[in-house]
Amino acid sequence: MARRQHAVEGLKVPPSFRFERAVLKRLPQAIVAGVDEAGRGPLAGPVVAAAVILDLKKTPKELRQGLDDSKKLPRERREELYALLLGCGTAVIGVGQADVHEIDSLNILNATYKAMSRAVDALGRMVTLALVDGNRAPPMTCEVQTIIEGDGKSLSIAAASIVAKVTRDRIMHDLALAHPGYGWETNVGYGTRAHYEGMARMGVTPHHRRSFAPVRAALAGVDATQIEMFDPQAAE
Repeated sequence: MARRQHAVEGLKVPPSFRFERAVLKRLPQAIVAGVDEAGRGPLAGPVVAAAVILDLKKTPKELRQGLDDSKKLPRERREELYALLLGCGTAVIGVGQADVHEIDSLNILNATYKAMSRAVDALGRMVTLALVDGNRAPPMTCEVQTIIEGDGKSLSIAAASIVAKVTRDRIMHDLALAHPGYGWETNVGYGTRAHYEGMARMGVTPHHRRSFAPVRAALAGVDATQIEMFDPQAAE
């Protein structure tokens, strides 16, 4: 019996509306938004956040069954779900970002908080409570509930995860056209060998985060083969 119970507990529970319903049980008229970010770890580009309000009764079945943590989904599937979210007519979506200058001046955590707050503001609704992925509550004008690994538990956060990821990837693909040689069309700004070599060969761009150690190393003339050792994301 104990072994059987352990096996059941090990099963992955897909994202659902259980957190949203718990809020609505306490506050029946509440407007609940899921909030997530993309791009805290890259060496270049903005950090992007999204906020999404889903209609618990009218969200299409394909979204209810397909939404998940964007990191677990291939790019093509993320794009499909993003299009469904924009086209379903029942999702309210807000996007915010903080640029590289804000990241360098505020630090990445506080810049992420700004992007999240801007995303909620962009909804154009008086949000009662924001369900935020992670364990730290950003300062917002509404109540905040954090959920660790929330993008794999709450459908609203999963939706925000996908919107933020697709939006940021598209930004980086556009920047790759203006700044070829760094591999941004595939690494979207993260530290990869192609990115390190590009920084060592061509220098850094205005879109690089100078507060990040690998970028500082490139500015100091460190060889491309050595820049990786400065990047805590490189082992991921």
